[in-house]
Amino acid sequence: MMTGEPDARPIARVCLFCGANVGVRTAYAHAARALGAIVAREGLSLVYGGGSVGVMNEAAEAALAGGGRVAGVITEELMAREVGHAGLTEMHVVTTMHERKALMASLSDAFIALPGGFGTFDELCEMLTWDQLGIHDKPVVLVNVDGFFDGFLAQLDRAVQDAMLKPENRSMLCVVTEVEEALPAARRWRPPAGISKWYREPVPRP
Repeated sequence: MMTGEPDARPIARVCLFCGANVGVRTAYAHAARALGAIVAREGLSLVYGGGSVGVMNEAAEAALAGGGRVAGVITEELMAREVGHAGLTEMHVVTTMHERKALMASLSDAFIALPGGFGTFDELCEMLTWDQLGIHDKPVVLVNVDGFFDGFLAQLDRAVQDAMLKPENRSMLCVVTEVEEALPAARRWRPPAGISKWYREPVPRP
């Protein structure tokens, strides 16, 4: 889709990380529905965990209602536990969580995180780690709905302060407060200079 910005990063498929629960704040489901609607309206495809429960289902349903394409990626075990969505454009059933994350990553041009639990944080951090290592160079955008991620962001800042995380790597994570800002932020994202070389360079021997 044309964005009006000549140097905008091309994005056709957006991967969403979010919870299999709806939580106690209505803002979480509202944000998920808004994101699904935006993805559909812009003619993009949504990639997500494939379940028909929680915040993830809200996004998928909104994208489908808007005429968008939605791809689910789920493990055989979670197919029953999270009740795999039967109405998606495409569904990929894999064996392990490792396969699930790898396929979601390969299918997607950008990643957006909304509130969720362990799985959401795991997926979010793994995609950032892959950016840091140069395994891929894809934008990761966190939508800090109602300050949900404030503590997580404070921990990242503490890691920089204590020299456990480089400032340039910390800057790889885009943070916005409104769903409408997520895709523009992803399109503006560029990897830090030189980051894509690090993973491929040989490790010096002592």
